[in-house]
Amino acid sequence: MHIRTLTGSLAAVLVLSTPLLWGGQAVAAPSGAPEQTSAARLLTYDTSGSAEFRAAVDRGAAIWNESVDAVELRPAASGQRANIRVLADNGWPRALPTTLGNGTVYIGRQAVNQGYDTIRISAHELGHILGLPDRKPGPCSSLMSGSSAGTACTNRYPNAAEKAEVEGNFAGTRSGAPEPAERTGSAGPVPQVALIGD
Repeated sequence: MHIRTLTGSLAAVLVLSTPLLWGGQAVAAPSGAPEQTSAARLLTYDTSGSAEFRAAVDRGAAIWNESVDAVELRPAASGQRANIRVLADNGWPRALPTTLGNGTVYIGRQAVNQGYDTIRISAHELGHILGLPDRKPGPCSSLMSGSSAGTACTNRYPNAAEKAEVEGNFAGTRSGAPEPAERTGSAGPVPQVALIGD
């Protein structure tokens, strides 16, 4: 995963420069000073219901982690309520986002049986949870083109525009702490649900 940092060198320059401007004494920052990072928004996912697609889901999450800085997808710890639930079924792949970063993904066997790449399906459906819409028809170079790129397309990576859109969706929401999974019930607002297919 990419992490943007304010390097120790830049911090040291700032520490050294400010006192000199006012006639004070400059003091060097310790050489082992930790770098400051802008932590990604952490989202957890649960693959306990993803059957034979567990490895494909893990790889799809890793692809997003390699591709963007603003969000990080991690498997949920045992007993932890996950932001994203991933299930396998016999239908067509789809995502049911509830709010940005929360929802349910179905890895449908229908598309897999037709020859679509399971990791591309996984990364595509996780893209919906990260706020991306389908882009149909689309070229294979677009992850969000989904099935319109055909079964020969095995591109599993978002293009530059898709990466930028996810970065924008999560800008200002970075925390580094796990994002609480959305709770349902009368205590909070009712989430809007959208069925987003391949």
